[in-house]
Amino acid sequence: QSQAETVTIRTRKFLTNRLLQRKQMIVDVLHPGRPNVAKSELREKLGKIYKTDTENIFVFGFKTAFGGGKSTGFALIYDSLDAAKKFEPKYRLVRHGLAESQKVSRKQRKEKKNRAKKFRGTTKAK
Repeated sequence: QSQAETVTIRTRKFLTNRLLQRKQMIVDVLHPGRPNVAKSELREKLGKIYKTDTENIFVFGFKTAFGGGKSTGFALIYDSLDAAKKFEPKYRLVRHGLAESQKVSRKQRKEKKNRAKKFRGTTKAK
């Protein structure tokens, strides 16, 4: 039972990206006897390792190795929440509840695009 609970986190290819005010790394998670590890749990564990606030940590792109027991993904640790809001894509901010998702339906977007296509190339009425 105790072995099923253990989760080991290793980071590789650690890079400090000063331009985007963040640290970025590949995260290897060893979780034998366990289906997978929640992203929220990974954020907490990375927060302890790197002594930062969990809301500045973004983890994504996790793939479980064939046979399970090991997952590999990516993590970004921003220096501040402002930097995260500035540089992170909107969809990842939405996942963290830091931004609102767009509520425009797919059909409305397509119709708008097609109306713009008709307008293109016509001269302005003076």
